[in-house]
Amino acid sequence: MDNENNRKQLLRWFNFILLTAGSLLFLSPLWWMISTSLKSMVEIMTPPTSLLPQDWLWSNYARTLEAAPFVRYAFNTLVITLIVVAGNVLANSFIAYGFAKIRFKGKSILFAIVLSTMMIPGFVTLVPQYILYAKLGWLNTYYPLIIPAFFGSAFFIFLLRQFYMTIPNELIEAAKMEGASHFYIWRKIGIPLTKPALATVAIFSFNGAWNDFLGPLLYLNDSELYTLQIGLQVFKGQVSTQWNYLMAGSLLVLLPVIILFFIFQKYFIQGMNIQSGSKE
Repeated sequence: MDNENNRKQLLRWFNFILLTAGSLLFLSPLWWMISTSLKSMVEIMTPPTSLLPQDWLWSNYARTLEAAPFVRYAFNTLVITLIVVAGNVLANSFIAYGFAKIRFKGKSILFAIVLSTMMIPGFVTLVPQYILYAKLGWLNTYYPLIIPAFFGSAFFIFLLRQFYMTIPNELIEAAKMEGASHFYIWRKIGIPLTKPALATVAIFSFNGAWNDFLGPLLYLNDSELYTLQIGLQVFKGQVSTQWNYLMAGSLLVLLPVIILFFIFQKYFIQGMNIQSGSKE
């Protein structure tokens, strides 16, 4: 009995050491970013590279904010991100409810077609999308960054559909017998019961919109409309890059994503627990 307890204790310590080593390995780029943001350019370019700054230059963060209108960029990014999150949560939730709980001809085939779109690389559609948005007069506006969120995403639809499938059909039928419409059932029953999945969609959407670089780079020309990811490029010149300011700005941009994840990590873990659910 003692030998068995010792083996279990040894296994726990081994798992703890293994997870700690893995965590330190994955956190090393973040530490390099923090360390570089607090160094001077002379120290950064002078070998060998040290893990800790010789002089902790906290003023780098203030100078980073002064180098470009980051407050304006942050406001632009926040507006785009919030609208994209709202669009993804509402549109994908409504579409997923339809695939999960509404009977209609060709539903399985249509759902298979939706899932098959995940096999199409995003870069393949860049040129057709750009031509379409140019003909619509949407260039140098936020429309190309916002409107697609209201037309659904195959991955989000699949994720939410799996959660809607876990809702008992008897509950839906009882609500319909009381005269409730599918829109009412989705709003009053579906959404409250799928909060973990909706939180997961919101986190993924926030992360994608907040860190989007290619979209603003393609469609935005006016500096007043720039987002944070475009704003960081002011520290990258043709000859040299101000690595300390670039890392300081990148850390400031990354901070909201980290805070959001830690606040909603419980819902995120629950939302990724995809179950097959019941079938009609």
